[in-house]
Amino acid sequence: MKAAVWYGQNNIRVEDITEPVPGPGQVKIKINACGICGSDLHEFRQGPFIIPVKPHPLTGQAGGPVVLGHEFSAEVVQPGSNVTGFNPGDRVTVNALITCNECHYCKKGAYNMCVKLGSTGFAADGGFAEYAVVNDYALFHLPDSVSDDMGSFIEPLAVSVRAVKRSRMKIGDSVAIIGAGPIGLLVMQVCLVAGASQVFVVEPIKARRDLAKKLGAAAVFNPFKSNPGKKIAELTNGLRTEIAFDCVGNQPAFNTALSTTGRRGTICIVGLSMTPVEVPFIRLWGHEKEIVFSCGYENEFTAALALMADKRIDIQEMISERIQLEDIVEKGIEPLIGDAEKYIKIVVYP
Repeated sequence: MKAAVWYGQNNIRVEDITEPVPGPGQVKIKINACGICGSDLHEFRQGPFIIPVKPHPLTGQAGGPVVLGHEFSAEVVQPGSNVTGFNPGDRVTVNALITCNECHYCKKGAYNMCVKLGSTGFAADGGFAEYAVVNDYALFHLPDSVSDDMGSFIEPLAVSVRAVKRSRMKIGDSVAIIGAGPIGLLVMQVCLVAGASQVFVVEPIKARRDLAKKLGAAAVFNPFKSNPGKKIAELTNGLRTEIAFDCVGNQPAFNTALSTTGRRGTICIVGLSMTPVEVPFIRLWGHEKEIVFSCGYENEFTAALALMADKRIDIQEMISERIQLEDIVEKGIEPLIGDAEKYIKIVVYP
């Protein structure tokens, strides 16, 4: 079968590999659509990062080669032994977490804190392939109202639902979203569904600002053309926002999140910073602000599926391109890295 295989930095090859065979408790699936995530770009440019360097305790994967891809919809081909509830032809999406289901955190349902945590597409072969094998506990049925494209967004939508839950946003809160990439746009929509009074978006790329406005943002700001904190203060009687989501993960984004929140505001860090970020202690202390972090998801897939199934979340205009597997580097990864102004999400069809 064809697969996009990561061998190292700047080295992904589309090649023929052996079709996987499901073991006990596993399911072989045919991939219908798989989105390219920012973490895939990190692995391409700087990896291994999430890809384990030492043999993973649950999968044995160490470095490359490994098939990337963790945002995907699929069709069941062959359930392994001891699998119930899934039959050939079933349409599914995949929770990428690989967990031990035995540790203190797994037993509490805090699966993203599993002491042996891994992820499909990093610690095991993922969705940039014609077929994959995943654990049966990772599969969720897709209702008829959820297309294959929509199914490939359930994983990042679960990340976004988790972020809003972690922020402890209340009905009526005002919110700032820093960064209108795929996660930022999904977090924005989840906030609106959850009852935010108004959501402001800070984003330097015009096309993304325009889309944020179309999807429901109360106002959008270019941080290079104005001071978002002061602009939001003008629109909120000087109060600024109760919540800010840093969906970028760098120093300027954190600074903007700090400036757009008011007294006793909460900054939820969703984006991943690869370098240290300075925290101006006095500005947090004096206004009793809080910083919380949101990493992945633990049990948000059911909520994400419900939001997608009844069309409360709109992903159609977030898809910038649909490409074939053989073009994943030239028409997918490289444009997302080098020409980000033109693209939000690129979906691959193996």
